[in-house]
Amino acid sequence: MSSNTRRQPTGDSHLPSDSEQAPPPADGTSETGEGTAGEGAGATGETGGPGATGESGGPGRPARRFWSTRRIPALVVALLSAAATGLLLYDVIAVRAGASAMRWRRRLAEELATRPLDDVWMIVGAVVAMVLGLWLFLLAVTPGLRRLLPMREPTGIPATEQVRAGLYRRAAALVLRDRAMQVPGVQSAQVAVGRRKVKVRAWAHFRDLDEIRSDLDTTLEDAVTSLRLARRPTLAVSVRRPKKKG
Repeated sequence: MSSNTRRQPTGDSHLPSDSEQAPPPADGTSETGEGTAGEGAGATGETGGPGATGESGGPGRPARRFWSTRRIPALVVALLSAAATGLLLYDVIAVRAGASAMRWRRRLAEELATRPLDDVWMIVGAVVAMVLGLWLFLLAVTPGLRRLLPMREPTGIPATEQVRAGLYRRAAALVLRDRAMQVPGVQSAQVAVGRRKVKVRAWAHFRDLDEIRSDLDTTLEDAVTSLRLARRPTLAVSVRRPKKKG
């Protein structure tokens, strides 16, 4: 995920740090996500479930990754399995009723009985079946939803055990880009947010590069903290001069 822009009005993109957070309301509710308004990006929340993995999230309950429902792969596998099983069952019932077996089943039985194991087509079929099985296994054991970063879960508030919040990587990139653009001397900035690392490239048109890099480190460290992510990513900042035109 990345976000790139030239200097322009950034609006009110200041996010308070942990020490500036307002106390929780008295009615037991809690704010579960924060981000910035962007096209197709923002924060999301859902109730927790058993299909989640543990991930260190600082103080409080351990944060958990969001799991994808894998609807499309599950639907494709279910339809193919149902079609193959139904066709085979129909042919077996037809043979038991006195009809002859379908040509494809007779041919398949003959090929499996006579073709050697080192045949090219046997090897290709085995490789395809193995790759398909590994792909389905990986879909079953990995969470997916890599674009969604889990946020820290609320603690010390009644009735919030099942509250979960996540922030899209694009939304986090927009927030960090806006904060970087507020540093004096920054002409443009590009931010790429990963699950473990945030890469920031900035172009400066005045001020010393070391001073700008120091200000960016301070500003973006505070911005990353204010995102309240469950796993705090490391920050990598580079500052350079824009290329001269002509």
